Amino acid sequence: MTERVAILGCGYVGLELGRQLTPTHEVVGVRRSEAGLEAVDEAGLEAVEADITDPLSLDAVPDADWLVFAASSGGRGAETAREVYVDGLETAIDHFWSRSDPPERLVYTSSTGVYGDHDGDWVDESTPLSPQTEKTRVLAEAERVARERPTEYGGHGTVARFAGLYGPDRYRLDRYLEGPVTAGYLNMVHRDDAAGAVRFLLEGGHREETVLIVDDEPVEKWAFADWLAEQCDVEFPPKQTKTERLADDDLSETARRRIQTSKRCSNALLRELGYEFAFPTFREGYHAAVEASLE
Repeated sequence: MTERVAILGCGYVGLELGRQLTPTHEVVGVRRSEAGLEAVDEAGLEAVEADITDPLSLDAVPDADWLVFAASSGGRGAETAREVYVDGLETAIDHFWSRSDPPERLVYTSSTGVYGDHDGDWVDESTPLSPQTEKTRVLAEAERVARERPTEYGGHGTVARFAGLYGPDRYRLDRYLEGPVTAGYLNMVHRDDAAGAVRFLLEGGHREETVLIVDDEPVEKWAFADWLAEQCDVEFPPKQTKTERLADDDLSETARRRIQTSKRCSNALLRELGYEFAFPTFREGYHAAVEASLE
């Protein structure tokens, strides 16, 4: 069955999601910048200019069966994050579900940053959230909005909680090959699997409130950096402990909290639902980047 999907904030993951959905669905990619719209058009999607914080501009977006909220605050502060993730999300939900032909469901893309620090222990969908920065507290609030607000209109909301994204244009090899690399766990998911998991949740009709989107193997940063160096045939990078990194007086408070945060994210639920990863671990996911570096 062909569904119409509107991807609000059709950026890094949204474009790939659109590419995966277009063979069988009608996909609308919504951006507010000219450059963003060009990328949507180049991906083969219907490009629509609109601002999620402006309900009048959302009139330009056609009715959708499925709504994906994948907007980004562009790495800016907590105030901008609230405008996008909370205010923008509320505006979008109220707008689309007030139409005569409202969506059936929403998928909101969030971040594993909402967990906070768990001293390297495993976390899953049942783990209580403990956001430790103002921005991650905003993300946790947005998750609540995504789950609860559509139900007020008879719809359904799912939170897709992404681990660290990597993939084309975001492999960041230099960061790990040049160092220094600070100790701690990496929880990652390749862009194609981040998009693929959202597609899977939509097409499979899965109605879990929250699903953690992360690959099979959290890895210690030092181990990952050494593996990457071996694959790229270079010397192991210099390393530093968290204590050594935190001794830098120029670190922002946000950076300090990020360094002190440690957890391992489980994808057991996503696997149990039946999703098959294209890149189950970093080894498969970084293969293309390693090959390119050796050319």
